[in-house]
Amino acid sequence: MLNALHPQPQDKILQLIQMFKDDPRTDKIDLGVGVYKDATGLTPVMRAVKAAEKQLWETQDTKAYTGLAGDPAYAAAMQSMLLGDTVPADRLSAIATPGGTGAIRQALELIKLASPQATVWLSNPTWPNHPSIIKYLGMPMAEYRYFDDQTRGVDFDGMMADLAGVKPGDVVLLHACCHNPTGANLTLNQWSAVADNLEKTGAIPFIDIAYQGFGDGLDADAAGMRLLAARLPELLIAASCSKNFGIYRERTGILIAVSPRADKRAVVQGNLAFLNRQNYSFPPDHGARLVTMILNDPTLRADWQAELESIRLNMLTLRASLAAELRRLTNSDRFDFLGQHRGMFSRLGATPEQVETLRRDHGIYMVSDSRMNIAGLNAKTVPILAAAIIATGI
Repeated sequence: MLNALHPQPQDKILQLIQMFKDDPRTDKIDLGVGVYKDATGLTPVMRAVKAAEKQLWETQDTKAYTGLAGDPAYAAAMQSMLLGDTVPADRLSAIATPGGTGAIRQALELIKLASPQATVWLSNPTWPNHPSIIKYLGMPMAEYRYFDDQTRGVDFDGMMADLAGVKPGDVVLLHACCHNPTGANLTLNQWSAVADNLEKTGAIPFIDIAYQGFGDGLDADAAGMRLLAARLPELLIAASCSKNFGIYRERTGILIAVSPRADKRAVVQGNLAFLNRQNYSFPPDHGARLVTMILNDPTLRADWQAELESIRLNMLTLRASLAAELRRLTNSDRFDFLGQHRGMFSRLGATPEQVETLRRDHGIYMVSDSRMNIAGLNAKTVPILAAAIIATGI
């Protein structure tokens, strides 16, 4: 049997990580992997996470299973953080998942279970794992325009023109904030127009929110998602705690389903639990428990939000500094979009050949489509990157 297997294509980002590790240069810069780093290049454990782990170590008296859906307290805490009071609790179902990727996979499994013929619409571009998982599951898939390569902003006219073609029961996957890979976000007015489209077409929104708090703040980053939740009968949300709690390796995520009526909640919850059982049975609990402790403890939550805000402001400072340095070097505003984007990523607009030149000649690593992780920079490396961009002719 195993002799029949064929090599799978390498993940480009994981391949880039290995190339960076193998590069002997001491002045190399990693802008590829999607992980937040501080000025020293470290991905730190957040203060509130450290404090919660200490409390947990001192007080936890069992490692027994929490249940197929995970701890209900975790679901309640995350629902509050993500949706506020937008949707009544009796319309919400949820399962804990291994990271945001696990939530996306389980959401797609739920879509396939409920409506096998539904087409899943993705932004062009999107996070590469989205189409990869959909193709693996053999689900129908389509794209809508999203990014304008000329303005480096959202191609909203193109987006709406493409979404006019969705059918009732189709699923439209949307990035709640800090769009990966482009960093270009919808305005609240544009979210409202998307809601109009979904109401008219009968399509179901599926929100991927992996960076809440990294863009314009916890509530601002959820505003578009909450607008859809308030206006539409159904909604799927796949959320990750990797970035905003800094617990990447704990694989902490959640899938939330908003049902059209309270009397549908039990059936939806039962199907979510069923899918967990088929996949990994009981979800991991350590990261979820830390998140629950932090969100439910006023002192821990205040400290977490303060540190999260400092992370957000640091990325904004790096963006502004890079845009300003490029403006100084070029005497033009053509890189000002870097200061307007939000989150960890921006798509620079370089060709694959120029990205290769940056790596070969300057030791600067980014994904071949020129997605770069702003959080991989610091005050020292910003002018180095800017000079390399100009030298490469981007």
